[in-house]
Amino acid sequence: MNTGIAAEPGAPAAAAIVPPKETKAQRVERLKRAANPWDRLEDIRAFARAGRQSIPPEWMGAYFRWWGIYSQGDGAGVMGGKNGEGKANDYFMMRIALPSGLLRSNQLRAIAAISERHGRSIADLTVRQNIQLHWLSIEAIPETIDALAAVGLSPRSACGDVTRNVTGCPLAGLAHDELLDASPVALAIAKELSGNSEFYNLPRKFKISVTGCPAWCSYPEINDVGLTAVERFRDGVREVGFSVRVGGGLSADPHLAVRLDAFVRYEQAVRVVRTIAEIFRDQESLRQSRDRARLKHLFTQQGWTAERFLRDVNHRLGYQLDPGVPEILPKDVYRDHVGVFPQKQAGAFTVGAGVLRGRISADQMRAAADLAERHGNGELRTTNMQNLLIVNVPKAETAAVVKGLDLAGLPVAAPTFWRGAIACSGTEFCKLAITETKSYTRWLVEELEERLPQFDQQMKLHVTGCPNSCGQHWIADIGLEGKKIKQGRDWVDAYYFCVGGAVGQFQYIARPIGYRCAATDVPAALERLFRRYLTGRDDNENLRSYFARFSDDELRAQLAGEILDPVLRDLPPHRQHDLAHDRVATGAMD
Repeated sequence: MNTGIAAEPGAPAAAAIVPPKETKAQRVERLKRAANPWDRLEDIRAFARAGRQSIPPEWMGAYFRWWGIYSQGDGAGVMGGKNGEGKANDYFMMRIALPSGLLRSNQLRAIAAISERHGRSIADLTVRQNIQLHWLSIEAIPETIDALAAVGLSPRSACGDVTRNVTGCPLAGLAHDELLDASPVALAIAKELSGNSEFYNLPRKFKISVTGCPAWCSYPEINDVGLTAVERFRDGVREVGFSVRVGGGLSADPHLAVRLDAFVRYEQAVRVVRTIAEIFRDQESLRQSRDRARLKHLFTQQGWTAERFLRDVNHRLGYQLDPGVPEILPKDVYRDHVGVFPQKQAGAFTVGAGVLRGRISADQMRAAADLAERHGNGELRTTNMQNLLIVNVPKAETAAVVKGLDLAGLPVAAPTFWRGAIACSGTEFCKLAITETKSYTRWLVEELEERLPQFDQQMKLHVTGCPNSCGQHWIADIGLEGKKIKQGRDWVDAYYFCVGGAVGQFQYIARPIGYRCAATDVPAALERLFRRYLTGRDDNENLRSYFARFSDDELRAQLAGEILDPVLRDLPPHRQHDLAHDRVATGAMD
């Protein structure tokens, strides 16, 4: 603007006004306001026709996720990139949403065919009951979406700032001890929120669990919303409804969900969950930072309480939910569903196969689908522990199913460490990962089985490649968090140990105990710890109870075999600078 006032001769020119740099959160919010990716499927088809070079940055960095699609890492993980994210290769990975883990044989066979045709014949079962494909080219993505749609499946809403796959008990409708079959509620919630344009723009991911079983095998404690079945009696009449928990989540700042003082009637469940989604959607304060944008941050960062949250729910509903009723929390229940179990249907059984670290081949998927059709009614289920179930198998057919799964490399009588192992994608495919996890977990399990064949305890061994906890290490007996340490001139994969995580009656975030070692040294460390447990445990004492008897210093000494000072989970700032310098020097950031 010309003010008409001349500057004094020789006076310095006014400094140019530089607009502030757009933050990551601001960029994502701007992109979400600009477009609803669910309405833009034709854009994806156009990219497939024009080739990968035609894809604009807003799709690579954001919009693809609303269709369950991520660009695939180049194998180096975060170490191969900059600004906290690794480089992508030319391929994509895609999550297929399976609400409540429900799956039919024709659907699994279709996924196997896609994997074989476009995905190098592999897929992963995830901790949210999804199936994840890899190695998809942009040219293959429209065909993949169409092939999934032909069998009633979709990747829509499996990623992005939306309601993710709604999880539930894999034995819904089958378990002899369930209070109710909650799968219709899970499916109705998924239909209400997933793909609904009113909820395409949430502050961050939104995870929901609905279960009618007493084991809570869908982990309501770590979901944004967790519905668990409870019963009450009024005038002698039994009614089954739900307790509701909100604000659970793991990542780098874990928080276990808080219970609201409410009894949600069966017919109220979908409306209540929708109302909670509306509360989350409308929190502008959660849109300022991507690292503080989950529902849990209302409790951990903004001072919300369960009472305040319930007041908001009741206000939006326009009526008061009934007060909560006592509930029975599951006590040290193992939730993997591996084995052969009778169902409540007379003469019917579930056969659960252990899928080590969730990795499954096209041939294995096809074999499981064939077995489900030949010996059952064609129904299967996926689990939160990355396993696969064939259900509704007549008793006389169970032996044939067990044999067929064993021959396919999906053991039903899986050993302890195999059953308890969970692994995230790791550097093989993830741009945020620090360590490789899938092959490593297989090696680790084999090492432990060889070293400790006498180990007789059910246990959860979770391997996650970075602090984001996609491998859920915070709720494991042993949680391994991927790090790097320097050996000589090289940075090598390492793991930081967290112990004693649990859910249910003894829910507890795993304790970071200050011990870190190279990945290759983890088997020896765990052998030392487990041998001390086997020789020093009290009668019938499980790992959770054993760990609770010892201090962090004592457990660290049991792992290390000597007394050591604790180390930080993350490198101090000056060591992070060293790591960044080494990455530049070796060309890792080019």
